[in-house]
Amino acid sequence: MKVISTENMKTGTTTVAMVCKDGVVLAADQKSTMGNLVASKKAKKVHQITDNMAMTIAGSVGDAQALIRLLKAEMRLYELQEKTTTTKAAATLLSNMLRGAYKSFVPEMVQLLLGGYDSRGAQLFSLDAAGGLQEEDEYTFSGSGSVIAVGVLEDGYKTSMTTDEGLELLIRAIKAARERDVFSGGKLMDIAIITKKGLEWVAPEKIKKLLTC
Repeated sequence: MKVISTENMKTGTTTVAMVCKDGVVLAADQKSTMGNLVASKKAKKVHQITDNMAMTIAGSVGDAQALIRLLKAEMRLYELQEKTTTTKAAATLLSNMLRGAYKSFVPEMVQLLLGGYDSRGAQLFSLDAAGGLQEEDEYTFSGSGSVIAVGVLEDGYKTSMTTDEGLELLIRAIKAARERDVFSGGKLMDIAIITKKGLEWVAPEKIKKLLTC
């Protein structure tokens, strides 16, 4: 039986990710909650997996952190054996992990978005707690505030968008969710942009500036 701790109970979020013509952008708010209590205003929900890959988390923090540690270790081994990594390989491995936990009746209570850039270009995948894997060719989302954020994404997304344009749209989407979803918020946002040059974290100063536009 899964032990429920305070870490396991921290939930509520808005995470969004988008495929652009030159890369992929992943973003999330920074608020975590335990019921009606704000557990953290600076929770990290976008995590780097490799030099060209990152993942957003929603759901149980304890479960997500354990998966992040395991996936990072597995991808390091994969790099040693295969020399290069692919986003699809990481997504498939993660799907198998989740499916195995689900079948053992101890599911990992998470929703995950995995994005990266490799020889196939920008790649984006969404995964549910049962290991369901879906490749996304535009944008995807998860968390309690996603029902609000998706309206902004639907209205503003274009297939020809650059990562700079995608960044602005994702910030607008999370900003809308923070204003209407009580479980989304925090001090700022975590945002990663991944292109053929690798992964780059968007500076807080730049996020603040775009929030005021």
